[in-house]
Amino acid sequence: MIKLIIGKKGSGKTKKLVEMVNAAADVSLGNVVCIEKGDVLTFSVTHKARLVDSCDFNVNGYGEYYGLLAGMKAGNNDITHIFGDATLRIGGRNYDELADFLERISKIEDVEFTFTLSCDAEELPKKVFDFAVKI
Repeated sequence: MIKLIIGKKGSGKTKKLVEMVNAAADVSLGNVVCIEKGDVLTFSVTHKARLVDSCDFNVNGYGEYYGLLAGMKAGNNDITHIFGDATLRIGGRNYDELADFLERISKIEDVEFTFTLSCDAEELPKKVFDFAVKI
């Protein structure tokens, strides 16, 4: 399942994501991962979750972002949740590529994905919601 937290800058997306990461880390029987761009969440995310800065791996674009996520899951099958903040800053603002990325991600089994998107839901192509739900 893929969940999207959608809203303009300053609407509280990251705060909601952090709350969800911390809640998932408290109840998950596996591992929880949070991807960010930069190191802004260091003191907000619980130590029980793995915090990954996409800049450390020079991730640019949805192809590389997919590779990072799929590689994490391949290397650690105990991952139950993956959260991604600043998705459009990591992957880019091409919404058709975003839809393709979400379609590929939807095929990764046994992981619940949640991403923040800094835009209006109306800007996104309908195809995005074939693979993800807005929360």
